[in-house]
Amino acid sequence: MPEPIKGPALYKHAKTRIPGGTHLLSKRPEMFLPDRWPSYYASAKGCEVTDLDGNRYIDMTIMGMGACVLGYADSDVDDAVRRTIDNGVASTLNAPEEVELADLLCELHPWADKVRYARGGGEILSVAIRVARAFTKRDKVAFSGYHGWTDWYLSANLGESNALDGHLLPGLDPAGVPRSLRETALPFHYNRIDELKQIVERNRGEIAAIIMEPGRDEPPQAGYLEAVRQIATDIGAVLIFDEVTSGFRMTTGGIHLTLGDVRPDLATFAKGLANGYAMSALVGRGEVMDAVQSTFISSTNWTERIGPTAAIACIRKFRRTSAAEHMIRVGTAVVDGWQKAAAAAGLALQTSKIPTICHFRFVHPDEHAMVSLFSQLMLDRGFLASSNFRPSLAHQAEHVERYVTATREIFAHIAESARRGDLMTQLKQPLQRRGFYRLTS
Repeated sequence: MPEPIKGPALYKHAKTRIPGGTHLLSKRPEMFLPDRWPSYYASAKGCEVTDLDGNRYIDMTIMGMGACVLGYADSDVDDAVRRTIDNGVASTLNAPEEVELADLLCELHPWADKVRYARGGGEILSVAIRVARAFTKRDKVAFSGYHGWTDWYLSANLGESNALDGHLLPGLDPAGVPRSLRETALPFHYNRIDELKQIVERNRGEIAAIIMEPGRDEPPQAGYLEAVRQIATDIGAVLIFDEVTSGFRMTTGGIHLTLGDVRPDLATFAKGLANGYAMSALVGRGEVMDAVQSTFISSTNWTERIGPTAAIACIRKFRRTSAAEHMIRVGTAVVDGWQKAAAAAGLALQTSKIPTICHFRFVHPDEHAMVSLFSQLMLDRGFLASSNFRPSLAHQAEHVERYVTATREIFAHIAESARRGDLMTQLKQPLQRRGFYRLTS
């Protein structure tokens, strides 16, 4: 029998069968080390990943896009799922875990009365926008931040091809999005209340929702979230907090619970909600949520039993172990390690302000080559690493210590290489790719 295809070779084959190579943009190997990234895993446990060749790595990068807040293959969550599998994951009747999870989510968010589920972040965001439009009987959406792949969001780029560039991913192409949606999604930047006011002034009486990430790269300026809340109330729009990324990272529940007493009308959760299992939720005020019944929102797979079971087990362990506090300590130590390593090497570095959704960038004309070399050299030392890091409960002090030690050495190497002007010759593969792009080979 022929040897099984592995690693980069398997990814090259995948691109002949799967358009784009993967089903998630952020997992494309080109985003890390083109032609060299391990690409596929055989197993993952805690914060360690084993590739198809048996190489073991400590994951100091995106940890399943931040979904595995407890670490990979958490025994408590997985054991609960196994019991569910034994009892049947689907039935003509409903899973009682749906109600138990709804009660738990409303307990964590006392401003909320009701809950609906989906299984992915993009899905639940589309549900939220549909609910807001049904409730207000309006069409337009003012937004800040990244909110997924669906038509309502990508329509922002129908008018200006770069409208979404300041909202995490540049170059998002709206091909396939109906032209009739032009000017229904209106972007404003975080902490720029003046931009939101301008949108409201130009579209008075037409805005169904204001949707935003309550926190991502930086905390809100004093009074900012309060001002957004007041604007939404004044114009009769639904305020939606997108917690798909930020939820269950700074506290048990949404990050907005740590940012004062600003209460949205709706909030969305996915990623960290179920520690890697497919699950998402929309929580909200009863009056707004009841608009679900005036429109059609329904899917067979939203009623399977594994997602709610995993979410209940994940939330309970997250709260029991004070996972958020642990993740904050780990993330803070990593950011501090980046900053001290850069200072010692004489590199200018910018870092994000939220320690559990952290990243850095080199302030240098060759920053792209520098990050690529960082990932390359870290891989050689047994780390999956990039300029992003998502801490988990599984990351321990020894992982951070080893990572920070390697970072100091590599930052010094990068600084010396930059001074010599030979960064590109140090690379064993093409530069990392950034943003949205089409794969042609």
